[in-house]
Amino acid sequence: MDRETPTGHVTRKAVLRAALAAGMAAPAVLMGVPALARNLDAGTVAPALTPACDDGDDPTPAQIEGPYFKPNSPLRTSLAEPGTPGVRLTVSGYVFGRACLPVAGALLDFWQADTNGAYDNTGFRFRGHQFTGADGAFTLGTIVPGLYPGRTRHLHVKVQAPGRPVLTTQLYFPGEPRNNTDALFDARLLMSVRDAGGGAKEAAFDFVLDVPQDPGPSPTPTPTATAPGGTWAAGTAYRAGDAVTYAGRGYVCLQAHTAQPGWEPPAVPALWRAA
Repeated sequence: MDRETPTGHVTRKAVLRAALAAGMAAPAVLMGVPALARNLDAGTVAPALTPACDDGDDPTPAQIEGPYFKPNSPLRTSLAEPGTPGVRLTVSGYVFGRACLPVAGALLDFWQADTNGAYDNTGFRFRGHQFTGADGAFTLGTIVPGLYPGRTRHLHVKVQAPGRPVLTTQLYFPGEPRNNTDALFDARLLMSVRDAGGGAKEAAFDFVLDVPQDPGPSPTPTPTATAPGGTWAAGTAYRAGDAVTYAGRGYVCLQAHTAQPGWEPPAVPALWRAA
């Protein structure tokens, strides 16, 4: 899951994800124009517009289904039942199309091994499907899958936008020793994983489907504006570590980007951390 371009700048999709996670309307500059190949540093010339969602957000790579898929899984968002052994894991993210717009009603069908590395081939333990909401979001409650011969830890998933082909792929965990020896491992399919307290873990991954989307007309340019009572200003190129104030509070930049209206520090935690 790419969060930054090769130049180290935050991707358009990452900012849209942050806005959706905050429950905000997506910034107009994201919804109205094709993605730029990179954000601009001060003094650079604007690059030509690239194909939609082409800022490092290529479609999610496909992988083999494997021998353990079963159709007709139950509709549910949690695969872990009370008392099920294993490290609790919550996986969340969004499903986007080629214009970096969320895909509502996308099907996600998950299946995985239990904590001992075994699949349930007679019933539907650790199998289930769900649909994204209007904002393209999904959340899966499960456990960290166990290891079995020849494979690193992974989750299987099929993702399908309404009326479109099915993407079959697998998701991986960072820092796993077997990632180096698993012939199927693909670093492009690594989830972002962190400790959630109490021995549980949280993971994030955004899918990009090869679904055409119309990014819409270009918006009217918005002039540079200074935040009330602060130093943050739209149109300014910020780098990681830069400090600003906004509405009487200090913030530190987390990822290099050019500020846009709607990306004020309190609204986009992917870009700013309160000092």
